[in-house]
Amino acid sequence: MSRGRRQGENIAVEPISLDVLLASVGKEVGVSPWREVTQTMIDQFADATDDHQFIHCDPERAKNETPFGGTIAHGFLSLSLLSAMTFETMPPLEKGKMGVNHGFDSLRFLAPVKTGTRIRTRFVLADVKVRPSGWVQTAHEVTIEIEGSRKPALTARWLTLTLIERQPEAA
Repeated sequence: MSRGRRQGENIAVEPISLDVLLASVGKEVGVSPWREVTQTMIDQFADATDDHQFIHCDPERAKNETPFGGTIAHGFLSLSLLSAMTFETMPPLEKGKMGVNHGFDSLRFLAPVKTGTRIRTRFVLADVKVRPSGWVQTAHEVTIEIEGSRKPALTARWLTLTLIERQPEAA
């Protein structure tokens, strides 16, 4: 099953069972590949969100007027890349019909992501709740690291829901 891409290459991440998921609580369950954050990405994000603040979109002004030495990614761009990094890294749940973002219990932006740097995400499975409705809620402690930096771009507790196929009850 193709779950994402890395430099034009498909990445196959094999599904895991609910039992394996439950046994993984408290463990680091994945580290994504490094992903470069380019000015093109930042500009496209600015266009999509109407956030054209100069610290993101004007390299010359950002170089001269900020302590960053150039443009930086929007915090929400870094956050939104979690989806892609998840698909590149995290195994889907067997019999999962669909997954949805359920939100964040916490989120902190800790360091700017400078244009041209690379980021990756570490995923620690913090909690799993299996609901009678067939939804499985997971909570991951995620850390987006910046290559060459001791300080991460962000940390968050991310909640997702996966709807799994319900098994027919035995008669």
